[in-house]
Amino acid sequence: MSGETNKKKIVILGTGGTIAGTAAQASDNLGYTAAQVGIGQLVAALSALVNSPFELLSEQVAQVDSKDMDFGIWRALAQRVAYWLAQDEVQGMVITHGTDTLEETAFFLQTVLDPQKPVVLTCAMRPATSLAPDGPQNMLDAVAVASHAGARGVVAVCAGAIHSAFDVQKVHTYRLDAFSSGDAGPLGYVEEGRLRLLRNWPAASTKWAQAATKITNENSDLTWPRVEIVMNYAGADGRAVRALVADGAQGLVVAGTGNGTLHHALEAALLEAQACGVRVVRATRCLEGRVIPKPHDRIADSLGLTPVKARVALMLAFMVPA
Repeated sequence: MSGETNKKKIVILGTGGTIAGTAAQASDNLGYTAAQVGIGQLVAALSALVNSPFELLSEQVAQVDSKDMDFGIWRALAQRVAYWLAQDEVQGMVITHGTDTLEETAFFLQTVLDPQKPVVLTCAMRPATSLAPDGPQNMLDAVAVASHAGARGVVAVCAGAIHSAFDVQKVHTYRLDAFSSGDAGPLGYVEEGRLRLLRNWPAASTKWAQAATKITNENSDLTWPRVEIVMNYAGADGRAVRALVADGAQGLVVAGTGNGTLHHALEAALLEAQACGVRVVRATRCLEGRVIPKPHDRIADSLGLTPVKARVALMLAFMVPA
């Protein structure tokens, strides 16, 4: 961590991911090992950041491939973000993260913390040892967003685009611009260190304040609710639902087809689970659009959230007394 100055600060938290990955050969963008390079080394390698008007602090919160992201890291990350945002001298934050679960972490942090300062998740699709790594430019763009006067809330920055935590989704397996905001479109773009905004920063909400208190308080006991995701598809039946309920699932999110449509056998099993006290929410497996509720629907819709984000919301809902 760098020395103290009178400058305002940008805090960069590392959690691992491809952006910190290494491969044996510079030409290998697939056979790498994620989460090998420390956040201090990543920041030091960006010589352009030395001229930033802000002091840059770095801290390693975790070092994992984001496919292995877990609740313990989420809680530690939320606690460290809350700690740094409370410091008057901190202008904003950047979090380096793997691409696989970035959208879930972004939504989790936004809903739990509702930050009034910018918290910018960034990533890479190529490892740090690549012949042409994308991580350094993404980090530079993320710092530009975190430095921007008036920026607030959790956003993701990748390939020059700024995505809201509510809308961001990984939509491609390989290309550098792997993320989309679907129908909503990006918040804006970073162009040579300057922001071109298209719409407002994420809206404020105190809906999950009680859950936030439990998660960020180091001394509080915290049990993460068991919420699972099932999917509708041709020939779907209720066996997976019944097995999950028997195994202790407290909530289920179903990724329906189209406008949340469900195979009759799967729907019957979900209604059985609901009647037994399991909370059920219906989303869509479509990448764009949202479930538009119909009269007499018996399963609640996800209020526009994707299945993975609806799962996070349902877990938080269990932490808030009815």
